[in-house]
Amino acid sequence: MMTFKLGRRALLAGAIATLGFAAPVLADGQKVLDSIHFLIPGGAGGGWDGTARGTGEALTKAGLVETASYENMSGGGGGKAIGYLIENAESNHGTLMVNSTPIVIRSLTGVFPHNFRDLTLVAGTIGDYAAIVVGKDSPINSMSDLMAAYDADPSKTAIGGGSVPGGMDHLVAAMVMEAAGKDALEVKYIPYDAGGKAMAALLSGEIAALSTGFSEAVDLASAGEVKIIGVTSEERVGAAPEAMTMKEQGIDTSFVNWRGFFGAPGLPADKLALYQDALAKMYDTPEWEEVRARNGWVNIHNSGDDFKSFLEGQEKTIGDLMKKLGFL
Repeated sequence: MMTFKLGRRALLAGAIATLGFAAPVLADGQKVLDSIHFLIPGGAGGGWDGTARGTGEALTKAGLVETASYENMSGGGGGKAIGYLIENAESNHGTLMVNSTPIVIRSLTGVFPHNFRDLTLVAGTIGDYAAIVVGKDSPINSMSDLMAAYDADPSKTAIGGGSVPGGMDHLVAAMVMEAAGKDALEVKYIPYDAGGKAMAALLSGEIAALSTGFSEAVDLASAGEVKIIGVTSEERVGAAPEAMTMKEQGIDTSFVNWRGFFGAPGLPADKLALYQDALAKMYDTPEWEEVRARNGWVNIHNSGDDFKSFLEGQEKTIGDLMKKLGFL
């Protein structure tokens, strides 16, 4: 983390006027930034959307950032937003793009030509478990019920997700089915553009089950719209304590999907440090704890070089898994 002195604050004054960056935290106030613009690579209602808006909510309510704005840019499995950020780098130094494990997966599979190394790595912030959910009126009430339905008629037991084939939701569904003793490559997977549309497909009966982020399922489960039949956590999660883990049901698999933030390539070091400072301070605020607990997220904070090392480890682990499952 870079520490700023009074001389550096003066040097930042010109950038503040045009880019919305404020001086670092002063003795008489909390504010780190005037504004942040969040770029969200998927549609409304998905995990990326919830992470960006939840982070913005915590930062602004805690007084660390004065204002936050949001832009949803769907397309190409997230590739459209990444390409936009890279191609318009200089005009996007006031922008943070949210992303997660799919930036690693889709680079490995060649869905888009860029990878995390083409961006400025800001920080990993949270982990979100995956979940398998069914509609509230579904006769399926457990993973055992889902496996029985699959065995009876695989073609009518489609699992949907808010990612492309071979993407995060597909990979989780494949991992779960493989751990349950099924042929993961035989599972009928139907992709949708982000979690909101996938959830709508589930509620309409278009798919039998949905592979999604745990945080995306919590609110609808609490409202009685869906049933969470399995979570990829090691232990039950406080946000939905009634939801059983996969391991409790004899399916030996667990997984947590990280989410974090990236800047445009060439983001100046002083501006990068301001972003990292705001995010680091966020963890100590009650406003963040309220958002985190509400969504069932796990705090996973790694900044700068630690974030890079984490992503490189994910790249190897996920690459090995995808080869095993036949996706690479």
